[in-house]
Amino acid sequence: MKSYNIALMPGDGTGPEVIKEGVKVLNAVGRKYGIKLNFTDYDFGGERYMRTGETLPDSALKELKKHDAIYLGAIGHPDVKPGILEVGILLKLRFALDQYINLRPVKLYPNVETPLRDKGPEHIDFVVIRENTGDIYTGMGGATMVGTQNEIATQIMLYSRPIVERCVRFAYDYTRKRNRKKTLTLVHKCNVLTYVGDLWVRVHKEIGDKEYKDIKQDYNHVDACTMWMVKSPEFYDVIVTANLFGDIITDLGAMIQGGMGIAAGGNINPEGVSMFEPIGGSAPKYTGKNVINPLAAICAGGMMLETLGEAKAAAAVDKAVHDALASGKIKSLSAGRMGMSTTQVGDLVASMVK
Repeated sequence: MKSYNIALMPGDGTGPEVIKEGVKVLNAVGRKYGIKLNFTDYDFGGERYMRTGETLPDSALKELKKHDAIYLGAIGHPDVKPGILEVGILLKLRFALDQYINLRPVKLYPNVETPLRDKGPEHIDFVVIRENTGDIYTGMGGATMVGTQNEIATQIMLYSRPIVERCVRFAYDYTRKRNRKKTLTLVHKCNVLTYVGDLWVRVHKEIGDKEYKDIKQDYNHVDACTMWMVKSPEFYDVIVTANLFGDIITDLGAMIQGGMGIAAGGNINPEGVSMFEPIGGSAPKYTGKNVINPLAAICAGGMMLETLGEAKAAAAVDKAVHDALASGKIKSLSAGRMGMSTTQVGDLVASMVK
């Protein structure tokens, strides 16, 4: 029996509730596929910060590096100023563990409503690969004359060739492994961001021409991409993009796949420790009511299995979510309108594992 050590970080708000259901499904899959998941709990989040003043101490990072993956519920507390937990926990983890890929599947499941007219599951099934450690998020820049009429602020879009190359190469590999339309679309804004954009365009073409001749290359400006994701999402197979643009278009992707309740993401270091989470946040107003949708957390658990190399078990999670939604028992993805409780949805998906 294969065994993996997983750091469990339920976090804030409804995070513990959705992670509990994710663990339930993962354990069901583990029993079917001979996989043992050893979970270790970590209480990092708003409550701990208010109690101790700690976000994520360096000693914790050393511990987390010993695990095979991190399974995160949500970070964000209404009584903690925005930015403290996000920077002190989420960004610190991404940078310290060099999780340089943000992986965001955009997939419409059956019986899930999309705001796109006349589009169904056969039209919405693509993946966004967002570079996750560079760009404006490095925090380089500054401000002067703050609070005066002449205040100036800068924040730098920073990219080195090695950072771009490793992201683009991961995207080509993923496109080849996915083996659907075998098309990799670079999304940027090279007509205006002429230096950084040109770097991305050249790397995309050079690596594709030399190493991935079986993969079709495509390019969209980011503003055009937002139009095509709405008009013709079936055009896309895999998108690779920079950090800022990826942050924006993946939220659009979440909406066209039915909302944050089904959107899962992975912060991936292919050579190290990766972290998987539902995208929707902590949703504090629903805390403790057993009404929040756990499907995004369950899907994130499936992504974790895939990244750990357990492809069959990961496919079983995806199929269980598909079958649970196809059954019609889940009436909506919105909190409080599912027609089932959080716990019941987790039970349903776990029962569908084959």
